[in-house]
Amino acid sequence: MTPQFGLPEFGFLLRGLQWTVLLTLVAFVGGCTAGLIVALLRTCGRTTVEWMVRIYIGIFQGTPLLLQLFVVYYGLALLGLKLSAFVAVAIGFTVNASAFLGEIWRGAIQAVPRGQTEAAMALGLHYSSRMRDIVLPQAIRIALPATIGYLVQLIKGTSLAAIVGFIELARAGQIISNQTYQPLLVFGVVGAMYFILCWPLSWWGSRVEARLALAGQR
Repeated sequence: MTPQFGLPEFGFLLRGLQWTVLLTLVAFVGGCTAGLIVALLRTCGRTTVEWMVRIYIGIFQGTPLLLQLFVVYYGLALLGLKLSAFVAVAIGFTVNASAFLGEIWRGAIQAVPRGQTEAAMALGLHYSSRMRDIVLPQAIRIALPATIGYLVQLIKGTSLAAIVGFIELARAGQIISNQTYQPLLVFGVVGAMYFILCWPLSWWGSRVEARLALAGQR
């Protein structure tokens, strides 16, 4: 007898949702940390360093995320480094996020009026002080809408983790769908869960962008 979609199946989807949220948080926090380093190196003013970071960004922005996850999980295993599915996809998403967030924040840093940096230099402030006290607070505010938008894309992108056998929300939905033969119902529930996660963030990002645009007109 074919099982029907019920509470046990819904509970399985909820466990998949938990893994999706956890993977997103790990990748986003790790990507933010590494992305800040990428952005600072990208704007450090040293040509060699900036070109090396540009190559790093180009590699991860110019190749499919699916391929990157595949290489991290299976490629490292061939080198003798066997990682669990969660650790492998967390590393893959974190590195990928660092490249995209690094570029977002690089643009935000460069959007801060240059006159403020020059004034700080005239006052004798060191690079770390200029960044910490003057540039980064403004750059974070400028980059916030794009960062929130990337977070929404990251949540939806976690569905690619299934390539290495990691069971997140989309993969859990596929498993339940194959068992119950009710794909419209199952993926309708999965879609609703993604919507509940993503829509509030998208709404927040739009509000922040509107506030920044209004502030810029004053």
